[in-house]
Amino acid sequence: MLQQKIVIKVSMHCDKCRTKALKIAAAADGVISVGLHGPEKDKLMIVGDGIDAACLTESLRKKLSHASLEMVEEVKDKSVEEKKGAGKKDGEKKGPQLPTTTIVCCPQPQLEYFAVVTEPNPGPCTML
Repeated sequence: MLQQKIVIKVSMHCDKCRTKALKIAAAADGVISVGLHGPEKDKLMIVGDGIDAACLTESLRKKLSHASLEMVEEVKDKSVEEKKGAGKKDGEKKGPQLPTTTIVCCPQPQLEYFAVVTEPNPGPCTML
Protein backbone atom coordinates (compact mmCIF):
# COMPACT_ATOMS: atom_id res chain seq x y z
CA MET A 1 0.00 0.00 0.00
CA LEU A 2 0.91 3.64 -0.31
CA GLN A 3 2.49 4.94 2.86
CA GLN A 4 1.89 8.62 3.52
CA LYS A 5 2.83 11.34 5.99
CA ILE A 6 0.10 13.78 7.05
CA VAL A 7 0.58 17.00 9.02
CA ILE A 8 -2.50 18.53 10.67
CA LYS A 9 -2.41 21.73 12.71
CA VAL A 10 -4.76 21.42 15.68
CA SER A 11 -5.80 23.96 18.30
CA MET A 12 -4.38 22.35 21.47
CA HIS A 13 -4.08 24.68 24.44
CA CYS A 14 -3.67 22.11 27.25
CA ASP A 15 -2.35 18.59 27.87
CA LYS A 16 -5.88 17.18 27.92
CA CYS A 17 -6.48 18.49 24.37
CA ARG A 18 -3.16 17.03 23.19
CA THR A 19 -4.04 13.62 24.64
CA LYS A 20 -7.48 13.72 23.05
CA ALA A 21 -6.05 14.67 19.64
CA LEU A 22 -3.46 11.87 19.82
CA LYS A 23 -6.15 9.31 20.73
CA ILE A 24 -8.41 10.40 17.85
CA ALA A 25 -5.53 10.24 15.34
CA ALA A 26 -4.28 6.87 16.64
CA ALA A 27 -7.76 5.35 16.33
CA ALA A 28 -8.00 6.08 12.58
CA ASP A 29 -7.71 3.18 10.13
CA GLY A 30 -4.22 2.55 8.76
CA VAL A 31 -2.27 4.72 11.24
CA ILE A 32 1.24 3.45 12.01
CA SER A 33 2.58 6.33 14.12
CA VAL A 34 1.41 9.65 15.56
CA GLY A 35 3.55 12.43 17.01
CA LEU A 36 3.45 16.07 18.06
CA HIS A 37 5.62 18.53 16.14
CA GLY A 38 6.16 22.24 15.78
CA PRO A 39 7.59 24.80 18.17
CA GLU A 40 4.36 24.91 20.19
CA LYS A 41 3.57 21.18 19.79
CA ASP A 42 0.40 22.12 17.91
CA LYS A 43 0.91 19.92 14.83
CA LEU A 44 0.13 16.23 14.54
CA MET A 45 2.39 14.20 12.25
CA ILE A 46 0.66 10.98 11.25
CA VAL A 47 2.29 8.18 9.24
CA GLY A 48 0.26 5.30 7.86
CA ASP A 49 -1.15 3.31 4.96
CA GLY A 50 -4.23 4.54 3.10
CA ILE A 51 -5.38 7.13 5.65
CA ASP A 52 -8.24 9.43 4.63
CA ALA A 53 -6.64 12.76 5.58
CA ALA A 54 -9.77 14.85 4.99
CA CYS A 55 -11.92 12.55 7.13
CA LEU A 56 -9.34 12.53 9.93
CA THR A 57 -9.09 16.33 9.85
CA GLU A 58 -12.87 16.63 9.98
CA SER A 59 -13.15 14.31 12.99
CA LEU A 60 -10.44 16.32 14.81
CA ARG A 61 -12.31 19.51 13.95
CA LYS A 62 -15.55 18.09 15.38
CA LYS A 63 -13.94 17.00 18.65
CA LEU A 64 -11.45 19.86 19.18
CA SER A 65 -13.10 22.80 17.34
CA HIS A 66 -10.18 23.78 15.06
CA ALA A 67 -8.00 21.61 12.84
CA SER A 68 -6.48 22.34 9.43
CA LEU A 69 -4.80 19.95 7.02
CA GLU A 70 -1.35 21.32 6.20
CA MET A 71 0.44 18.63 4.23
CA VAL A 72 0.02 15.16 2.74
CA GLU A 73 3.02 13.50 1.10
CA GLU A 74 4.14 10.05 0.07
CA VAL A 75 6.77 8.34 2.23
CA LYS A 76 9.38 6.51 0.18
CA ASP A 77 10.80 3.25 1.50
CA LYS A 78 14.60 3.59 1.98
CA SER A 79 15.38 -0.11 1.44
CA VAL A 80 13.72 -0.06 -2.00
CA GLU A 81 15.72 3.03 -3.02
CA GLU A 82 19.01 1.44 -1.87
CA LYS A 83 18.33 -1.68 -3.95
CA LYS A 84 17.63 0.42 -7.04
CA GLY A 85 20.79 2.48 -6.50
CA ALA A 86 23.00 -0.60 -5.89
CA GLY A 87 22.21 -2.07 -9.32
CA LYS A 88 23.33 1.01 -11.26
CA LYS A 89 26.87 1.74 -12.33
CA ASP A 90 28.55 5.03 -11.54
CA GLY A 91 28.67 6.10 -15.19
CA GLU A 92 24.99 5.52 -15.92
CA LYS A 93 22.58 8.43 -15.89
CA LYS A 94 19.39 8.24 -13.94
CA GLY A 95 16.05 8.74 -15.66
CA PRO A 96 13.98 11.86 -15.05
CA GLN A 97 13.00 12.30 -11.42
CA LEU A 98 9.37 13.09 -10.77
CA PRO A 99 8.69 15.48 -7.88
CA THR A 100 6.88 14.20 -4.82
CA THR A 101 3.26 15.32 -4.76
CA THR A 102 2.46 17.63 -1.87
CA ILE A 103 -1.08 18.78 -1.23
CA VAL A 104 -1.57 21.92 0.81
CA CYS A 105 -5.12 22.81 1.79
CA CYS A 106 -6.36 26.09 3.18
CA PRO A 107 -8.65 25.78 6.17
CA GLN A 108 -12.29 26.21 5.28
CA PRO A 109 -14.37 28.52 7.46
CA GLN A 110 -16.88 26.71 9.59
CA LEU A 111 -20.37 27.88 8.77
CA GLU A 112 -23.41 27.50 10.97
CA TYR A 113 -26.76 26.92 9.33
CA PHE A 114 -30.06 27.70 10.99
CA ALA A 115 -33.48 26.77 9.63
CA VAL A 116 -36.38 29.06 10.50
CA VAL A 117 -39.65 27.21 10.51
CA THR A 118 -42.89 29.14 10.58
CA GLU A 119 -46.33 27.66 10.96
CA PRO A 120 -48.41 28.16 7.82
CA ASN A 121 -51.64 28.69 9.78
CA PRO A 122 -51.64 30.09 13.30
CA GLY A 123 -53.55 28.01 15.83
CA PRO A 124 -57.06 29.05 17.03
CA CYS A 125 -55.84 29.59 20.62
CA THR A 126 -55.99 33.26 21.62
CA MET A 127 -54.47 32.89 25.08
CA LEU A 128 -50.89 34.03 25.44
